[in-house]
Amino acid sequence: MAGHSQFKNIMHRKGKQDAQKSKLFSKLAREITVAAKLGTPDPSMNARLRAAMTAARQENMPRDNIERAVKKASASEGENYDEIRYEGYGPGGVAVIVQALTDNRNRAASDIRSYFTKSGGNLGETGSVSFMFDHLGIIEYDVAKASADDMLDAAIEAGADDVLSSESGHEVYASKETFRDVAKALEVKFGEARKAELTWKPQNTVPVDDETGEKLLKLIDLLNEHDDVQNVYANFEVSDALVAKMGG
Repeated sequence: MAGHSQFKNIMHRKGKQDAQKSKLFSKLAREITVAAKLGTPDPSMNARLRAAMTAARQENMPRDNIERAVKKASASEGENYDEIRYEGYGPGGVAVIVQALTDNRNRAASDIRSYFTKSGGNLGETGSVSFMFDHLGIIEYDVAKASADDMLDAAIEAGADDVLSSESGHEVYASKETFRDVAKALEVKFGEARKAELTWKPQNTVPVDDETGEKLLKLIDLLNEHDDVQNVYANFEVSDALVAKMGG
């Protein structure tokens, strides 16, 4: 379980690094616009849009901003964003997946490639590292929403694959195919989740020393700062001391 908690720790740092609300709101708005454009502007009929709006509310994004992002999807002059997944190796040979929404593929590829190179890693082809991750759905609830046993029973009944409960909350995992049905079933029982989205979860994590870990955390911070980058996933483990040192 150490690898999993470290995975969560790394993911949690993204929220801390995105303390500049304007940048975070911009990324959330971009996801809402793309979700609304690809489906319908009605969140009850569009699972991806519903998840994007939930994420925005969790970050206290103003309702006006959310509504404006939805309306932008139907505006004829609105930007068109491409969804791109970049894969590569960071310092120490650690596998890294970068998800981006960009209106300039050349700029995004050039910038992200340079970040990998400067950190001592290298950007690879699509598929070069994703086989080391599971692409699945995660549904999160606050710990106060249910006991561990109640959440486990409900998740199993809904068709989930795995449940991890801790003092920080409940994490329910489901396959891409069953994810939306599981999320709906849990929402009926426990209310709206604090997060419901597809994620890349490493099958195994690689322990790295503090020197390599610091380079990796800096690379992830750099990637997350880029306007086009929505999410970064990696399969490494670092010491708690280093995470604390780096502000995690």
